[in-house]
Amino acid sequence: MATMKDVARLAGVSTSTVSHVINDNRYVSDAVREKVMAAVSQLNYAPSALARSLKINQTHTIGMLMTASSNPFYSEVVRGVERSCYQRGYSLVLCNAEGDTDRLARSLETLLQKRVDGLLIMCSESLLPAAHLLDRYPTVPSVVMDWAPAPLEKCSDIIQDNSLVGGEMATRHLISQGYRRIACIAGPQDKTPARLRLEGYRQAMAAAGLTIPAGYIVEGDFEFLGGFSAMQQLLALSPLPQAVFSCNDAMAVGVYQALYQAGLRVPQDMAVVGYDDIELAAYLTPPLTSIHQPKDALGELAVDTLLHRMADPGASQQLVLTPELVERGSTGSC
Repeated sequence: MATMKDVARLAGVSTSTVSHVINDNRYVSDAVREKVMAAVSQLNYAPSALARSLKINQTHTIGMLMTASSNPFYSEVVRGVERSCYQRGYSLVLCNAEGDTDRLARSLETLLQKRVDGLLIMCSESLLPAAHLLDRYPTVPSVVMDWAPAPLEKCSDIIQDNSLVGGEMATRHLISQGYRRIACIAGPQDKTPARLRLEGYRQAMAAAGLTIPAGYIVEGDFEFLGGFSAMQQLLALSPLPQAVFSCNDAMAVGVYQALYQAGLRVPQDMAVVGYDDIELAAYLTPPLTSIHQPKDALGELAVDTLLHRMADPGASQQLVLTPELVERGSTGSC
């Protein structure tokens, strides 16, 4: 593989002149420039991105650490992040911790060793990276998306939706449709958004003067199977709920399947509201009413916030996205 020295030797110039031509960072006469570019073409020379990044202390690479799952929410957020990185001239390196603490630590170490310019973090609060890793790379800017390991929240910008308002909004919608026996399939309670969505449900029920019968709150795992299993538990209750608030859309898909297997119809026998408004929600039968999170906007905002932090490090900030209700055919009226 040709080197810059080879180009300089063939063109009869210094390596610094070759560098100036390639990086276009200093005046070089047209005649010399043509000689250098002819040598580059003849030798099929490709500049080393690694060498350049070491020189300018930038790699134009962003690392993203997350715990992915079968939940389409994650893939839609990543799509927004990747698109935004591309539009801004950055590459994205994605690492999936899959809920494993050791894998989280190794992935974080890998991203930092690759000298990423900044980090986007979207994984479980219950996963804690080794403290020595954070201490070893204290200057790497980071942005937390939705939820993340607690130590990183102290030194990162945070972007999350207003889950308390979203949970209230979903439940109030069901109440406005005339439903009174409303169950909730909550997410894992080690995650702040899941706790806040459940609290929003409780507050909306209390504000309407409605009691929550025993067994009407079931904890799920934000996955398809978790929603299916939780709905099966609710179907064993007497009296049956009239409606269910599923704290994310992936679990709502499982709810649909459990109701289908039980011979029940949505919304005639059971109204359903989800959360996240994933793309699949509009294609269920009937289409799922859901609390909308702007996934593409979340990805774009995260990238822009990280670039701002990279350019101007300062005090961390918390940005809160406002959820919106998207009403479709799964709620009807009681």
